[in-house]
Amino acid sequence: MRKIPKTVTADEAVSVVKSGDLIYLSGFANTPETLLNALCRRADRHEFENVRILQLMTFGPAPYMAEKYAGIFVNDLFFVGENNRKAVHAGFADYLPVGLSDTQNLFRTGRLKCDVAMIKVTPPDRHGYVSLGVSVDITLSAVMTAKKVIAIIDSSSPRTLGDALIPYSKIDYAVIATQPLPEVLYPPSGPLDITIGRNCAELIDDGACLQMGIGSIPNAILSQLGGHKDLGIHTEMFSDNVMPLVENGIINGERKQIDTGKLVTSFMMGSRKFYDFINDNPLVLMKDIGYTNDPFIISQNDNVVAINSALEVDLTGQIAADSIGTSMYSGIGGQLDFVYGANRSKNGKGIIAISSQTNKGKSKIVPVLTPGAGITTPRHLVHYVITEYGIVDLYGKSLQERAALLIEIAHPDHREELEKAAFERFGKFFLYRKSRKMLKKN
Repeated sequence: MRKIPKTVTADEAVSVVKSGDLIYLSGFANTPETLLNALCRRADRHEFENVRILQLMTFGPAPYMAEKYAGIFVNDLFFVGENNRKAVHAGFADYLPVGLSDTQNLFRTGRLKCDVAMIKVTPPDRHGYVSLGVSVDITLSAVMTAKKVIAIIDSSSPRTLGDALIPYSKIDYAVIATQPLPEVLYPPSGPLDITIGRNCAELIDDGACLQMGIGSIPNAILSQLGGHKDLGIHTEMFSDNVMPLVENGIINGERKQIDTGKLVTSFMMGSRKFYDFINDNPLVLMKDIGYTNDPFIISQNDNVVAINSALEVDLTGQIAADSIGTSMYSGIGGQLDFVYGANRSKNGKGIIAISSQTNKGKSKIVPVLTPGAGITTPRHLVHYVITEYGIVDLYGKSLQERAALLIEIAHPDHREELEKAAFERFGKFFLYRKSRKMLKKN
């Protein structure tokens, strides 16, 4: 006979947490805020200490990272977001540098032992399964290895399929609660984003299998694909920007070599309309992050186009995407997984797409990375770099050739300074190459 979870209040559920425990939080729109608030109430009463909280990316105010809880909670993050960046910079939380594809291995190999997994799921179906909804990613591995699983049962959560479905019996304590799903909305893409999107679209052939995130540039890229055919999706996450292309038959996955016809992803965020779109949608295949982000699985599809971004690109092609100097901004995420997977794919393309400068007018193409910055993707794996000023392919190019090409797509206000830095670095034989055969311009 299957175990039936015990239905309790949030305060009763978190009473199982004791000093020294490791808690994993499901993230994104599945952040279990009701449980976190109850946990903070216990912390206010000093009922435990040294409780480690591990998460990928959560939504909401993150009160458990407040200074008053230092020593009560120890916060470690696989990805630094808006709701915890200040806490990380102040030292009340810390970043755990692991590539996204490997995060689930920390639980499955026992390197990290999860005492309590706090998650949010749909009500059970007639077969006794609940859905993890928008957050399979690392959550599945935490659920399968945790000593105790506490779940918010939320009827407003979208029911997704694939690896999102888990037996209701895996849950120890069920808390019935409805939390409004946080929505992620992005403003329309501006002219600069559209130009970058148009440049990226030049490299996307009919039948390509796409990976890209969310934001103004990915939105702009997808807006330029209205004339394409038979595109596919294999990504770590997607959002609203994919819906119009699916509805118009442009994204159908028919030419994918694996998971044909499916929109493969591991976590999602978006609008209410998007959550309705993915609810019980057989086109959407939710998979463990160890599957979606495995470069060897990614490369089994032909014509993979992986589009990622960067905070800085140095003149040799090194990519910094998770930190500005020693200051953490985001995380390694899946960039390296997908760049490598795309490079291994037959006719694949790994693309770094950026605006040429920041909103404050600072060049994103720099002589050297800001001291202390982490290298998210090493230069030997970087092929295409795109700005609003054009497209360059660094594959097979020398350091001097790379510098010359990257200067060509830098903002005009910074090119002289970059050329001077390249000349000082490479000496008097540095050639500022402007060969049109190596550069596609607008």
